[in-house]
Amino acid sequence: MKRRLVLWGGAALGILLLVVAPFTFLHQAYLVHIGIVALFYAILASSWSLLAGYAGQFSFGHMAFMAIGAYTTGLIGKFVRLASAPTGTCTEFPLGGWYLVLQNATGPNCLERGMAQMPPGSLIVQPPILVGILAGTLLGGIFGWLIGVLVLRLRRTYLALFTIGFSEILRVAINAEIDITDGPNGLELDPLFPNGLTLFGRYFEPTDKLPPYFVMLGLFVVSMWLMSWLASSRFGLFIRAIREDQEAAAALGVHVVRYKVLVFVVTSMIAAAAGAVQAHYIGVITPNILLILQMSLVISMAVIGGLESLVGAAIGAILLEFALEFLRRSFTIGTLTVDMTTWRLVFFGILLMLTLRFQRNGLIHPLLERITRAEALRETVAKRQAPAEV
Repeated sequence: MKRRLVLWGGAALGILLLVVAPFTFLHQAYLVHIGIVALFYAILASSWSLLAGYAGQFSFGHMAFMAIGAYTTGLIGKFVRLASAPTGTCTEFPLGGWYLVLQNATGPNCLERGMAQMPPGSLIVQPPILVGILAGTLLGGIFGWLIGVLVLRLRRTYLALFTIGFSEILRVAINAEIDITDGPNGLELDPLFPNGLTLFGRYFEPTDKLPPYFVMLGLFVVSMWLMSWLASSRFGLFIRAIREDQEAAAALGVHVVRYKVLVFVVTSMIAAAAGAVQAHYIGVITPNILLILQMSLVISMAVIGGLESLVGAAIGAILLEFALEFLRRSFTIGTLTVDMTTWRLVFFGILLMLTLRFQRNGLIHPLLERITRAEALRETVAKRQAPAEV
């Protein structure tokens, strides 16, 4: 009971610190920006921890699902419109009293030609950004389900190789389809709040960083709650049993493939949602987000924080993102100038290797365990030292 109170108290304190932090650095937009990126990586690292640390599914496709969410909402903003009357020139579908209009990717703009034929006073509006984010999240889950059905009957090595291939195919396809995705030039997206936002009598510009920070924080809190609930439920028990011994779990009645696919779908949707929100915050996405270096960064954050700890992975991601940004500053020793934009990754790699060699449960997770289990340890020791009743 006391351990649960410590856990809930720690979670409340952590959320409170994250809420208060941006107001402390409100006039330092760069620090708020790093906070948004750190929360983004915390979502990815913790969800990958659920997939690999809890379920034992070592996947390199996490950034691919993130990219699916990002490009889905971007493409909806670029090509999809809602019209109050049919255009007669675009591909369109009736939707209640409106029409869902799909613009063409090549050739003359069908919507511009159709506007001349539409009745006077007809409206053409862009779908709300929330629709794009939800669509990206859903499509990420669909792709996660497809890949899960295809390869999750296989073992870890085959899953890792398959997801590497999937990510690379997706990157090449996005890079090649310039007419649709804008290829290496990058697909531009609207801000999260295109018309600004007024809260408590204060107006925030579309480029202000405080509203996106709290959107990302909200997504982080919801995803952490969902994953923690799953990990502590029968679902979490089953996926850990599958990780430890797949054959034994199957013999005890656990539907191995079903639960492996489910955890893959859940983590894919979380990654896609984070990618969609981050894409609208950054304002442009390129195929470079699918480079293996980006996936390696997420894995490293989860490993250093604690592969079998959602909270440890999240804290590790936040701390490492701030550390990597602060280490960008080069310094001079005598006549030698050390370019930290490159060497910071070397130090990061060394830290990862030392963690894997000497602290396989990560650096953050053991500290959390010591704090949360301290009271239980004291109670156990006290009971053992107490004289036995006659």
